[in-house]
Amino acid sequence: MVKAIVLGTYTIFNYDPSEDEAKQLYARVKKVAVASLENKTLSAADEREMKARLRCAEQKLLNIHRHCKGDASETGLVQFAESVMSLDETRQKYPTHIYTENNKQTECLIPFSSDIKFNLFIRDEEKDGNGLCIYMKGAPERILTRCSKLLVNGEEVPFTDELRKEVATANSDFGKLGERVLAFARFKLPQDKYTKQYKFDVKTWKQWGLNPKQSAADYESVEGSFPMHDLCLVGVISLNDPPRPKVDLSVQKCRSAGIKVIMVTGDQPPTAAAIAAKVNILKHPKREFNYMVKDLGMDEKVAWQQATGIVVHGDLLAEKHLAEEDLAEDDPRKGQFLQDWIAKPEVVFARTTPSQKLLIVDACQKAGHVVAVTGDGVNDSPAIKKADIGIAMGSGSDVAKNAADMLLLDDNFSSIVNGVEEGRLIFDNLKKSIAYTLSSNIPEITPFIFFIVFQVPLPLSTVLILCIDLGTDMVPAISFAYENPELDIMDRVPRNSKLDHLVNTKLISFAYFQIGVI
Repeated sequence: MVKAIVLGTYTIFNYDPSEDEAKQLYARVKKVAVASLENKTLSAADEREMKARLRCAEQKLLNIHRHCKGDASETGLVQFAESVMSLDETRQKYPTHIYTENNKQTECLIPFSSDIKFNLFIRDEEKDGNGLCIYMKGAPERILTRCSKLLVNGEEVPFTDELRKEVATANSDFGKLGERVLAFARFKLPQDKYTKQYKFDVKTWKQWGLNPKQSAADYESVEGSFPMHDLCLVGVISLNDPPRPKVDLSVQKCRSAGIKVIMVTGDQPPTAAAIAAKVNILKHPKREFNYMVKDLGMDEKVAWQQATGIVVHGDLLAEKHLAEEDLAEDDPRKGQFLQDWIAKPEVVFARTTPSQKLLIVDACQKAGHVVAVTGDGVNDSPAIKKADIGIAMGSGSDVAKNAADMLLLDDNFSSIVNGVEEGRLIFDNLKKSIAYTLSSNIPEITPFIFFIVFQVPLPLSTVLILCIDLGTDMVPAISFAYENPELDIMDRVPRNSKLDHLVNTKLISFAYFQIGVI
């Protein structure tokens, strides 16, 4: 299993010390203040030496504390595997197979993508006398359908229905704990056919190997093809990826403020539901639609009426969207299923693709909501761009950052909630300041009206009014900007941006005809 983890992943240990870290170590070694090096640059030799020392020290840390470069979900796997089997030595012993065609080298691998939800490596195991071997890692539902054998005590046995049920139960149990589950499979290629000169088709493989319901024999005659079915399942492994602290409190705060939080994730439905329950997105897991239908055996119509939440699989979303592809854009029936889903108080979308995230954002906007989308990857950037407010993580990709309207430097969901509260406070204080400023207009203009109509002597000159406005009104009006928030500021429903403007009829009537008259 550990060997499959090492050879089925591409994440590596990689630590590249920054210039500031080199300066801090230099100051410690030379016993000088760090501040004295602020505007200075270390010599090339000193900087190279300090960075070498830092790399050496980093290699002696516990694996769990070492820096990794690659996929986030693989970080925990390689940190675990390194304790059992050396990552660098094993990958050097069994390198990724490379063949040359027209003086151009091709590396035999299929990178992971959110569409296929797996990655594949063809490793050269010549040093063990085994020839080439395929290693595949990915979502359990994508890997298990491609397997016809199971590795038990080092022996490959038929993957029977009973064993499939056992693996599916383990996958479901891990998912219900909120753990991310990955499956690993392998296939030892026959040495007589798949030689080192064989040209593996890793670029257009989708034309013959994408369908999970076929067998390797169906495309055996295709030039460049290689087995992507009838694999041997090595095992499944789960990773605990807990939510950040205080996210549950922030989600609850959003709920009380009338902000609906919809979870859109690439995890499988049981994992998504468990994590959503931990962070208060699914407050009533027992009243989730799928749980009521599958576990409680309720009728779908009755369960839909009583359910407060729903967990939607990306495949179901794709299926329903494909069924409505022929409908006109202005047809009210198009996308109605998605409107019904997001109308539920608690909504979770699992195993979604980037295009499906766009559909969800579009459906929320059509329902009249102001939509904010958070994300950190390249795949999130279309949805971030489409949203009314795009929010990217500070540690995310440059593509996501460029598409976003706002960056979260601390990568903390709670910062978004704090930003909402601060925005409401600024809006409230501006309204207070404007109301106070406008309220002095009525008592200032009334003497002029009486002077014109009733010939009453003018008590206030224009210079005196100017002195009142600039000398006495300005400072109190500015002071309203520093008012503390009202106690119910995060218990109100969001304002309607089309009706509730900064200066509206209610504010003018309050300033002119109530406070102004008094």
